[in-house]
Amino acid sequence: MSKDTLLSNEMTVKTAKTYAKDLAERTIWTFLGASGAVALAGGPADMLHLSFWEGAGTAGLAAAITLLKGIVARAVGQKNSASTAPGV
Repeated sequence: MSKDTLLSNEMTVKTAKTYAKDLAERTIWTFLGASGAVALAGGPADMLHLSFWEGAGTAGLAAAITLLKGIVARAVGQKNSASTAPGV
């Protein structure tokens, strides 16, 4: 195997790791941000009610959409970013 092939393979692995970290961070922070907003809007007493958990489920849906968007972004944009913005 040539040196160029090894460097290319190493870059592919590095790009995949960068993308995975970027996508995981975006997904986790979307879920945490949306959950925090639901908790703030509902207040501590609402945590025992179904509406709070429906809101938490909505936060999970927002995170799932972020995950899907990041997967699509990799297909159409930079390979090491979960963003659709050019140059990110």
